[in-house]
Amino acid sequence: MIKIITYGTFDHLHQGHINLLKKAKALGDYLIVGVTTENFDITRGKINVQQSLMERIEAVKATGLADEVFPEEYEGQKIDDIKRNNVDIFAIGSDWIGKFDYLNEYCHVVYLPRTEGISSTMIRSKKNVKLGVIGSDPSMVKLLNEVDYIDGLEIHSVYLDSAMNKRIVDFPLAKDISSLLKETDAIYIACKPVDRYKYIKLALEAGKHVICDSPVALKKEEAEEVFLLAHKNKLCLYDSIKTAYSLAFSRLVLLIKSGIIGEIKSIDSTCTSQEMYDWLKETNFGTSMTIWGPFGLLPVLKILGTEYKTISFNTLHSTEMKDIFTKINFTYDNAVATVNVGVGVKSEGDLRIAGTKGYIYVPAPWWKTEYFEIRFENQAYNKRYFYKLDGEGLRTELVNFVHSINTGNDNYYLEEKLSKKVSEILEAHNKAM
Repeated sequence: MIKIITYGTFDHLHQGHINLLKKAKALGDYLIVGVTTENFDITRGKINVQQSLMERIEAVKATGLADEVFPEEYEGQKIDDIKRNNVDIFAIGSDWIGKFDYLNEYCHVVYLPRTEGISSTMIRSKKNVKLGVIGSDPSMVKLLNEVDYIDGLEIHSVYLDSAMNKRIVDFPLAKDISSLLKETDAIYIACKPVDRYKYIKLALEAGKHVICDSPVALKKEEAEEVFLLAHKNKLCLYDSIKTAYSLAFSRLVLLIKSGIIGEIKSIDSTCTSQEMYDWLKETNFGTSMTIWGPFGLLPVLKILGTEYKTISFNTLHSTEMKDIFTKINFTYDNAVATVNVGVGVKSEGDLRIAGTKGYIYVPAPWWKTEYFEIRFENQAYNKRYFYKLDGEGLRTELVNFVHSINTGNDNYYLEEKLSKKVSEILEAHNKAM
């Protein structure tokens, strides 16, 4: 029996993929296919993959050409797979000529001609989403830098509010909101928190998909209204807590759900920035809670849930700004949590999650992490996890946003109920002050 092995991402499986699999299969008797995982793709610089690993594996299986399909998870796995499966031929597309010659030491390498005129990138880019930006937050500048990495997304124009007029933006400027809404398919909102509800509502009423910096609103009722409006008009409304879309954070949540550290008893989350204080004071853009609150609340609400028993706030003020530091205390039925957020105040911005079997430590700044540790009483069982982070989670979020627009499928990493709860907590904090 002659065994052949090949690898690929197989995003949006198309005729080119099928032709490649057919050619590989024709080289022998038994075809093995490795489908690359999201993490491995990211380490190789591929961040535009829109389908999940299981969707891509099932698509390859459905062709009926592969005798065996499994995930490719790490650099060097090809050698392990070839040796373990006694592979005779390694087959790959001709665009990789020379790249895998080193595998000739273990089997025969064959470069197969590709099908011209079709690729996953072309499929993803088939319909470009024209994105308009309403901006004043520094995150808008990050957005402008990240869009070039995203297939199927282009920035059409930018509308600047007064807080942003001093910034240099290398994109066409919209003269007003009406023209921005008329000429675009979707809107990214990065304005002052107090204005976001207004702009989200305008965009949704104009039939535009929306991605908005968190919080989407400062009142629970307003958040409920805009999400209801999005559903009514069959539009996407993304709450942009970028950390929720980072690979490290999503893997951390999955590990916790697996029970690796037992039942969660305590979460301590801290987000602070000293350097933002002067800018916030000058622009009156926001406070510690409106800037850092959604990030600090994310792990608590994502892991322990939105149904806490009690919540309390302790807030410090300065002469220039109300709320430069806030400590939020939660109690749940079987757990407690503390969130510290501050501007003009500096603390260790780490995340600690304590369970009955062990705990997870995420070093500062945890909301941009590429690394975390699971620690146990017996240190011999401790384990470190590393995940590449590109664009602070914004790239992955934009890829999912475009995918949701083009397919009509919900692809949110951040549940609607969590977004609404953030707005409810901010409203409660404002009343408590």
